[in-house]
Amino acid sequence: MANIFEGKTTNEAIEKGLKELKLSRKQVDVKVLESDDKRSFFSILTPRVVKVELIVKDDVKKIERPEKKEKVDISEETENKAEHNIKKFLDELISKLPTKDITYEIKNDKNDLLVDINGEDTGYLIGYRGNVLNSLQLILNNVANNDLNERVRVLLNIGGYKQKREKDLKDLAEKIAGTVIRKRKSITLEPMSSYERKIIHSALQDNSKVETHSIGEEPNRKIVVSLKK
Repeated sequence: MANIFEGKTTNEAIEKGLKELKLSRKQVDVKVLESDDKRSFFSILTPRVVKVELIVKDDVKKIERPEKKEKVDISEETENKAEHNIKKFLDELISKLPTKDITYEIKNDKNDLLVDINGEDTGYLIGYRGNVLNSLQLILNNVANNDLNERVRVLLNIGGYKQKREKDLKDLAEKIAGTVIRKRKSITLEPMSSYERKIIHSALQDNSKVETHSIGEEPNRKIVVSLKK
């Protein structure tokens, strides 16, 4: 199947193709199928369309992209060991915290272990925009998978923060989209975690007037909201 893409200019067509193929400019050869170099008097009156074919280089074709593996059910033994590891860590952590009313609950959801921590004063466990929560989640994943043969994913929530943050991000996405449409200018958001970027992308994926894409490298990756071309 030919990788043919269109745009108002050659560069626009190439960028569209690279984005869809998820490749860099160095990984493809470009063949211009229809350019705007020679336009007749009558063609000037019609919309400009440039067509290019992106040919993936041989050395790139040889690199097979790993297929997403279906998630395998974890064994009951693995689940119990992971839960034991988490409980041991959290019991010790909570005993050293300044607030003593903190409780937690661990649930299994489609092979993920959901850890829900609650208490009257848990803000310091969440941190600025969830930075402490994200660090704790990373630690819990390492703790849970200690000496396990299977990999378990741990998802942490504290004081319902993720539900509140998701609502705030969805509201922000709609507000930014409205501003982009009104001012007809792209807006770049501040750096966000992959979890938060996913919420923004999902919130605007069905919007008929704007589109989103990410730029930059972790941990400073940002979302750009722009008008659809």
